[in-house]
Amino acid sequence: MQDDPKTLVSTDWLAAHLNDPDLRVIDGSWHMEAAGRNARAEYDAAHIPGARFFDIDAIAETRSELPHMVPPVELFVSRMRAMGIGDGHQVVIYDHSDARSAARVWWTFRLMGKSDVAVLDGGFAKWLAEERPTEDMPPIMRDRHITVQRQSGLVRDVTQVAAASKLGDTQIIDARSAERFRGEADEPRPGLRKGHIPGSKNLPFGRLFNGDGTMKDPEALRGEFEAAGVDLSRPAITTCGSGITASVLSLALERIGHRNHSLYDGSWTEWGSFPDLNIATGDA
Repeated sequence: MQDDPKTLVSTDWLAAHLNDPDLRVIDGSWHMEAAGRNARAEYDAAHIPGARFFDIDAIAETRSELPHMVPPVELFVSRMRAMGIGDGHQVVIYDHSDARSAARVWWTFRLMGKSDVAVLDGGFAKWLAEERPTEDMPPIMRDRHITVQRQSGLVRDVTQVAAASKLGDTQIIDARSAERFRGEADEPRPGLRKGHIPGSKNLPFGRLFNGDGTMKDPEALRGEFEAAGVDLSRPAITTCGSGITASVLSLALERIGHRNHSLYDGSWTEWGSFPDLNIATGDA
């Protein structure tokens, strides 16, 4: 793969830069409740040397009833400062999660106007498979000033998505499984209707990865979007169950040079809970 410190870097790249003074590594692991895993406990047991833990559920808008919604700017700034992450840093985010949650942390940084941020290709699983170093001690963290400029165009709310669904001027791409998209499988969160946003396309996020857990190359990624019926000449909104795996689609779009994309933060957890919003079932 071609390393790009703004989107995706290899384990070789990270190993070569691990001791750079302005590199910051983040463990962005997050798990669905059904997985029965504790991301923080796993981080405490073993992580890439120097890595900080980014708690997706805590660095969020906690006043919302929806899970892990975008954090207020002030909360993001205070948490990053305390973690010693600031201006002038190159950030690399990894995860050890089936949900590929590092992409959500990457997208959050991009939303806050930080562009020197990349996801570790293959994540912690690849790092471990290559027998690279880990540690169980938390890093020494010193406050670092961070300046953010929220990029509001990267996120969409339910009203904007409803308008896009009705007008059809923007491609809505759903990262959930085909069974959930078609309305054939129950949602993991109770009380949600089954189906998808009318007019949306389905590209399950797992199709964007190779068998070893690395992301497919840009040409193959483009092929997956096109096979899903996505018109890459148009703006895109990514969506999923709760805004985690939609970020994987956003990362892939960035990898293929599609810059006009945003993410529906409430995703199906919000859309599926409103009885007055239309839903569709079956294939796109």
